[in-house]
Amino acid sequence: MEANWIQTIEARLAEVPPGTLVEVSPGGAARYHRPDPRWKGRGRMETYPLFPGAVFTHLWVLGEALPHRHAPLGSGLEITHCRLGRVGWEMQEGLTLYLGPGDLALHPMACCARSLLRFPLEGYEGFSLSLDVETLKAHLPPALALGRVDPGRLLEKFCPQGKPAALPARADLDHIFRPLYDLPADLRPAYYTLKAEELLLYLAQTQPPKEGVPQAYLSQQVEVIRAIHDQLMAHPDRRVTIEALARAHHMNASTLKSVFKAVYGEPIASHMKRHRMEDAARLLRETDRSVGDIAQQVGYKNQSKFSKVFRDHFQVLPTAYRREHGGYPDKKPGDR
Repeated sequence: MEANWIQTIEARLAEVPPGTLVEVSPGGAARYHRPDPRWKGRGRMETYPLFPGAVFTHLWVLGEALPHRHAPLGSGLEITHCRLGRVGWEMQEGLTLYLGPGDLALHPMACCARSLLRFPLEGYEGFSLSLDVETLKAHLPPALALGRVDPGRLLEKFCPQGKPAALPARADLDHIFRPLYDLPADLRPAYYTLKAEELLLYLAQTQPPKEGVPQAYLSQQVEVIRAIHDQLMAHPDRRVTIEALARAHHMNASTLKSVFKAVYGEPIASHMKRHRMEDAARLLRETDRSVGDIAQQVGYKNQSKFSKVFRDHFQVLPTAYRREHGGYPDKKPGDR
């Protein structure tokens, strides 16, 4: 994922008021509404009807979650590609499926009719292709008919028993989706139509993913992981082992590690190190606290070790980072 991915989304949503989702369709006026009275995020959804039974949606969101509601279409199939951030669906039957950059999810639209989209990194950009399988079968585009694509077979193959599935990031999926994210407005409907057909042709000759990569987790497990994450974020100065966390939350340590990585996209240790370094960088920019004090606040008793980890992360020492970003000069011994 690109280094400044969250700034990319923030720039796209700069003119969207907080608590608002903007919905845009070709040729129509933008509609501003609040998905939920308590929602504090910002979002933009661009929707493109392509051919009978197929609708393409481009979504940008800043925030922790977004209610996701649509008709529980029994013959519906939704295919979603994550470009930036992370997204998880809290679906029916207590399942939650998470995607990271490049991942592709497929799920019946009956199981996500009243779901909640979660954004663990508080930002997301991605595409969804929504299919009405019965309508598509009755009006199959020539390219799909020539390729003998059976939309009903896609639903059965990837989502047996109505369960969601996902394909992990891979070069051939990137080849399909990468050209779609920076198109001029006048080319989007035509390009989206071609790429939707290419995607369906690709899926028709692709085998379903092996179970568990990536996988749907029980929503109860995800709730525990979010509680653990909040605990760690609130106290970056405290050091705690995975085994201690597992005991405290009555969870197997290996399960804790796998679910945490599925939700947040990286192991606990890597996630905490990145958070500590980002918090330290903010303190260097915004406060006059000494490097030693900042090291202590983010969990490093040894200032030399902190400086080394900071340099590995930002390719510059903390004092130099402070100077480069216009922060306060570092205090010297004896300063008040």
